[in-house]
Amino acid sequence: MAQKLGAEGLIEELCKGFRLLMDCERGVITPESLRRNARRLGLEGLDDEELMGMIGEGDLDGDGALDQMEFCILMVRLSPELMQGSQQMFEEVILGM
Repeated sequence: MAQKLGAEGLIEELCKGFRLLMDCERGVITPESLRRNARRLGLEGLDDEELMGMIGEGDLDGDGALDQMEFCILMVRLSPELMQGSQQMFEEVILGM
């Protein structure tokens, strides 16, 4: 998938996913925004513990929410097939290599 989209396309898709789930006022994904938008992902009926677990899986700074970087890191970590062959593309875009 990463090779099909290219580096910029992959980053844009991750950003779209983040925007789909985020709390527009806070600019982060919260358990509440995840619950509110979970229906779009076919994940309705999740309880608070499950939502907190999903957020906690990627919450690197412990603030109870996912910022855009935490979300992208989580998506990459949970989707290894997404990242096959994409390290070079990320380096090109992020590091200007």
